[in-house]
Amino acid sequence: MNWKVLDHVPLLLYILAAKTLILCLAFAGVKMYQRKRLEAKQPKPEADKKQQSEKKDT
Repeated sequence: MNWKVLDHVPLLLYILAAKTLILCLAFAGVKMYQRKRLEAKQPKPEADKKQQSEKKDT
């Protein structure tokens, strides 16, 4: 067996950890973007209540 290969194991583990971290951050960013986009489409409940109370007053 070639034991020199084992010298590169720490570097490979660092690369794997960095790749995993980048992927996790990317997925978290996508989820945040989707949530903001979804919230922008839906009206807020507080705004609806204010509009309904204003309509009742007039």
